[in-house]
Amino acid sequence: MRDLRVLRLLLALLYLLALPALAADPIRIGVSGPFTGGSSPMGISMREGIRIAAAELNAKGGILGRPIELIERDDEARNERGAQVVQELINKHRVVAGLGIANTGVALASQRFYQEARIPVITSVATGSIVTRQFLPPQHPDNFVFRISANDTIQAAMIVSEAVERRGLKRVAIFHDATNYGQLGREDLERTLAERNLKPVAVERFNLQQTDMTMPLRRAREAGAEAILTYGIGPELAQIANGMARINWRVPLIGSWTLAMSNFIDNAGPNAEGARMPQTFIPEPTSSRRKAFIEAWHESTGSGRIPVPPAAAQGYDSLLLLAAAIRQAGTTDGDRVREALENLNEKIEGVVMTYRTPFSKDRHETITSVHDIFMGEVRDGRVVFAYDEDRRRASGR
Repeated sequence: MRDLRVLRLLLALLYLLALPALAADPIRIGVSGPFTGGSSPMGISMREGIRIAAAELNAKGGILGRPIELIERDDEARNERGAQVVQELINKHRVVAGLGIANTGVALASQRFYQEARIPVITSVATGSIVTRQFLPPQHPDNFVFRISANDTIQAAMIVSEAVERRGLKRVAIFHDATNYGQLGREDLERTLAERNLKPVAVERFNLQQTDMTMPLRRAREAGAEAILTYGIGPELAQIANGMARINWRVPLIGSWTLAMSNFIDNAGPNAEGARMPQTFIPEPTSSRRKAFIEAWHESTGSGRIPVPPAAAQGYDSLLLLAAAIRQAGTTDGDRVREALENLNEKIEGVVMTYRTPFSKDRHETITSVHDIFMGEVRDGRVVFAYDEDRRRASGR
């Protein structure tokens, strides 16, 4: 009998000792993006921003008393790889939410698995306008896809406004890559131009890793283009800028946010100067929050340069919003976290902006207006505010 009592006491002690370990089971969050290849500056910047947020949250006790564990996977900017990665994160690693995804095509191919599993995903970077509209009512009563980056409908409006309203140019050419991102971006640009009764004088499609842009540039010049509007990623955008210099043709280069990528600025060198693009975040200490983030980046990476500043800031903010939703839900249950995201009652001091009820049942975008973002310009090899009024506006946030 005494042995039985001792055994019971030992079992009770073991149970009590196990409680802290059970309470500390990590909250697993999937992070996928392009960590290799031409899109990698976006993916690496995004991943590091998420890591900084995770470290800060864990230093404060994690979420619901549990540490955050990031399960990171390289989707290589390939649609099929992205779909495989997300299925692995869900089925093998049992993540409770997803963050990341930099390429529009990868988002469209892979986020459906989060949707089917009823697991929320916050898209940190991909900007294709359709990304958050894949799973809408009535076919899908609940949408589990949220976004923190500026969609291409908003970016196209800024690009066209820069060319047409601010500069008074009417004859523009569109250069876009052959990916989903480039094709959908072209459609957004053409639609925005049509709203002003304008058509591009030339539309040129190029492939990833295309190195010679001479012929399409000559065609655009012969068509009388006064500016080139772009939708592509860094390496090919650099080929456009270098090709323009090669044929001695100087017209404004205005495009989507990817003109801020380090592999555009580095590969184009002096030919990148003056390029303009919409930006959610420009790495200047225009607020104490942004200053702290820039310092955290330097401390974490040992580098004074952020390869793609918007991707880093958006990655950071996406985890802050997810953490707030889990805290509000009091659980990691997918439906409860989705509902919390759609009704966040906590003000979140982010890097891109201060978030107050950033989402709703019908609105899964944090950025809904051109007034939420800024126009950037490449000067002396880095992206700065194109307009002082934007800098003042950023400082007032």
